[in-house]
Amino acid sequence: MADNLSASLEDYLELICNLLETSECVKAVEIAKKLNISRASVSEALSRLSEKKLIVYEGHKGITITPEGLKKAKEVINKHNTLTSLFEEVLGFNHETAEDNACKIEHIINGEVFERIKKFFIYCKNNENFINDFKKGNVN
Repeated sequence: MADNLSASLEDYLELICNLLETSECVKAVEIAKKLNISRASVSEALSRLSEKKLIVYEGHKGITITPEGLKKAKEVINKHNTLTSLFEEVLGFNHETAEDNACKIEHIINGEVFERIKKFFIYCKNNENFINDFKKGNVN
């Protein structure tokens, strides 16, 4: 059911997962405030996530995440964090640029490409000289 989620629904799932780290339950109004969008838009997205069995959305009772939803959210968060770190730590972009680009790419990158990028990032982290040479422009 979680296959082919839109970037927007992935963002909602990611936000819900992050909010649930500090709370047992998330309210739709919190999401609307965080994303600076209407409560109606949030309700529509939450209904779609609920239909896909990724969250349990019971109106005023709040939102909880299903095991499948948690798995999908963690995949998106892992992509986001890995790409952000690669862009900052290896490629030398500022945090805002790294975050913005990671957020866009995390939704379109396929699993095989992401796994190779992740391996490359681990290689870079384990070879500080490579990172230093790259940042100095000594890598062609």
